[in-house]
Amino acid sequence: MQFNIKTSEENRQVVTSLSNKLSLASENVISRIAFSYSIAQNITLNLDKDFTDSKGKEYKDDVLFGRYKDFYVALTCQHYNLHKSDPNIGKYIKMHIDDGLQRINTIFEENPHFTAFDFLSAELEKGIEALESSDVSFEPIIYGEGSKHLKVKDKAAYQDLIEIIVGQTLDEAEPIKFKINDVNIHNNQHIAVAGASGTGKTQFALEFLRQMNEASKGLVNFVYLDFKGLKGDDLNYLKPFFDSTNTTYIDCPQKPFPLNPLSFIDKDNDTNKKMGVGKFVDIISSFANIGKNKEQSLREATLAAFDSHVKDGKYPSMKEIFDFAMEIEGDKQSTLRNILFTLSDYTIFETEVDPLNTFLDKNYYFSLSGDLPSEIRFTATFLIINYIYNTFMNMANTPVEDGKVGMRYVFLIDEAHNVFNNKKAQGLLDKILREIRSKGVSVFLLSQGIEEFNQPDIDFSSNCETAFLLDIKDKSNVRLMSKFLGVGEKEHNALIKNMGKIQKGESLSNLAEYKSLSNFKLSQFSGRG
Repeated sequence: MQFNIKTSEENRQVVTSLSNKLSLASENVISRIAFSYSIAQNITLNLDKDFTDSKGKEYKDDVLFGRYKDFYVALTCQHYNLHKSDPNIGKYIKMHIDDGLQRINTIFEENPHFTAFDFLSAELEKGIEALESSDVSFEPIIYGEGSKHLKVKDKAAYQDLIEIIVGQTLDEAEPIKFKINDVNIHNNQHIAVAGASGTGKTQFALEFLRQMNEASKGLVNFVYLDFKGLKGDDLNYLKPFFDSTNTTYIDCPQKPFPLNPLSFIDKDNDTNKKMGVGKFVDIISSFANIGKNKEQSLREATLAAFDSHVKDGKYPSMKEIFDFAMEIEGDKQSTLRNILFTLSDYTIFETEVDPLNTFLDKNYYFSLSGDLPSEIRFTATFLIINYIYNTFMNMANTPVEDGKVGMRYVFLIDEAHNVFNNKKAQGLLDKILREIRSKGVSVFLLSQGIEEFNQPDIDFSSNCETAFLLDIKDKSNVRLMSKFLGVGEKEHNALIKNMGKIQKGESLSNLAEYKSLSNFKLSQFSGRG
């Protein structure tokens, strides 16, 4: 079977631009890369909805694929469960080429310092890792017709300008205002903060959330994920913050988090249900390392737990999944038994939760005790993260009106190096940073150093447009500090000079509303508002 492939008219210039940027000798190479990259995202495209025009770059199949045509056809057939003679194979290949071109082009547009070597080496490493281990599928589950999840209303957005006073100048004590949702100034609302312990980054984060709550009249809600847990007098210090922002403190495992992580699963649509259960199993197996042999048992137990509630329409609990898993596995010790027992015995999550009464309309501080086993902390955290991600991805994009994008939520992760250092967690966080911003969500990342933001596969700081750099231990690493703040070599001297004299409670920033790399005093939560 022979076929010609034509990209969309929109991608005609993208083909040339990317070929030049990646120093590719022939324009067919970028289309091969684009097809492979799109397929690697584990997405399925729809012939009716995703097939675009064919007015762009044209390839004959022998030119596009060379002697490897059979491999590309085989990938397509396996991905869509098609026979090699199916007449739509060429259309599927065309759609994935167009999709891949757009995805790759977006990466380079959003990361101007990204090189061809950065992209290719990162993707090759991901491919090699995929052969060695099974990673979580991070694609959100979009609910379709026939699902009661459609009743979940879009969370209301605050549409007016939000100004946050992030600090004041050292000389005149003039306030420095961050117009976070002004699209004429900012392309995204994600924030990265790095500072050693005791430099004031937590107090800055609290004050930021307090002002956000006040400026939006309580419409922009937040969750504060605390990996390390509160100790000693921490709770007394935070009480004024909880009171002023009407925040509910969740001390896990003393108090369960008000969501059932299984309620992101569309139980009314059989295909979506299986996909949702698959993602739930992926998260448990990846972060708890239960092993391949136990994955099927967990999948069967979860589906059985759902089937047991067909008549009453409720969602199963972790305890019910544990019980069904023990029926399948027997009462023998295993990692699966231990993880399910701990998740249910500690009652980390609520069971009887109305999925239509989402916790996203309130403010929460979620504290995970450091005494919990690490696999429990990670599993619980990423079940929450996955729930938030899937919920917002099923909402409409927030509109832009008079140059202001609507804001719904702030998703703050403290001690984010716990996420950065877990390779299985990096993919989900990367997708969240790239995709959730259109839903009016700001991701706020706090970490003790800058090296954690710059992982071999992913540069998280490049996905956060606004960065605040407090005092850190390694102030000699100019390259990483420059990358974190997104500044060039011409600014190295100013960076070295100002970081050399930085004091506790001070910061440098790439904030567009203030002079780059000038020291200023950060706003700090004082309990007085």
